[in-house]
Amino acid sequence: MTTLLIALIYLAFVSMGLPDSLLGSAWPSIYEGMNVPVSAVGVVTIVISSGTVISSSLSDKVIRKFGTGRVTVACTALVAVSLFGFSFAASLPALCIWAIPYGLGGGSIDAALNNYIALNYKSRHMSWIHFFWGVGATVSPYIMSMVLTGGHKWTSGYRIVGIVQTVMAVLLFLSLPIWKKGVNAEDEKKAAKLSIRQIFNLPGARQILVAFFCYCALETTAGLWAASYMTLYKGIDPNTAAAWASVFYLGITAGRFMGGFITDKLGDRLMVRVGQCVVITGIVLLLLPMGQGGSFLGLLLIGLGEAPIYPCLLHETPVNFGKENSQAIMGKQMACAYIGSTLMPPVLGLLAQWFGIALYPAYLLIFAVLMIAMSERVNAIVSQK
Repeated sequence: MTTLLIALIYLAFVSMGLPDSLLGSAWPSIYEGMNVPVSAVGVVTIVISSGTVISSSLSDKVIRKFGTGRVTVACTALVAVSLFGFSFAASLPALCIWAIPYGLGGGSIDAALNNYIALNYKSRHMSWIHFFWGVGATVSPYIMSMVLTGGHKWTSGYRIVGIVQTVMAVLLFLSLPIWKKGVNAEDEKKAAKLSIRQIFNLPGARQILVAFFCYCALETTAGLWAASYMTLYKGIDPNTAAAWASVFYLGITAGRFMGGFITDKLGDRLMVRVGQCVVITGIVLLLLPMGQGGSFLGLLLIGLGEAPIYPCLLHETPVNFGKENSQAIMGKQMACAYIGSTLMPPVLGLLAQWFGIALYPAYLLIFAVLMIAMSERVNAIVSQK
């Protein structure tokens, strides 16, 4: 039963990754058809992110009342409905309306499944579920590309992914008896009801929230601005720069797959430290005048280094803060992660306008150093317990 359930969770993360990269691949067709500025995508993503942050923050209360299985089914269905809504939207306000349930569904399911894995499975499964998310995020642009090159509208791409999401919701619904028999049943009943103030007062909580903020600020900024940095500062032609930027994501995805084979042996804490060292090495390579080869290797190392950090920090949550507090702190960790990924990449854009894109590696280095400082502080606090 547990093997079947983990397989379903893997599939759930593939389906979660599918819509996350769909908007970006469809947007060139969307904004032209709706006659809105290309920058209007920022409005839609802000609505999605806001819903995700709210949903993540409240996830512990919802899960405590309904259970992980039911929340997962409901949120998957909610995302499916929103995807079909996107496919029928004919204006920017309509997109924003359907972005609300999309964000609300995505935040809770993310927090619910990550905590379920942290409580009930070994660390390798945390690495692999995030690898499968990467698979979904990689596949959906190809789905949209095939739809568009086949002469169909972008709406068909959203409907295809909506159908996949609906099938996933049905499978999860049929699996509810397995969830009820899961080993997390007692942990959910014992989950503590913590206010925001109580969470912040947990030893190490503030530091870990900052660490998650910094990690996602680093990851999203690195991926979003990689091609621009290579083109505008390193002098690499745009086509090559775009391909090199994909190397960063390849590093994350491949690193999480490979990391799953060794993380149980090395442990979460050591995996995080190794990853952080590799990230710093990659950033230093970008800072040094080492030519195109050094820049290529730097991006690859940043991606590989980031691969184990996020899943291993998530998996450590019950160990660092106790099983009874894990769901409450997990939701807040996810919320801080989303805030970092939403707010900090545009800040670099503003800084680049004023001072130049050469700031890119230094900007990444700030978040990397702060993330390391905060995670090590958490380790020291936990060791003193």
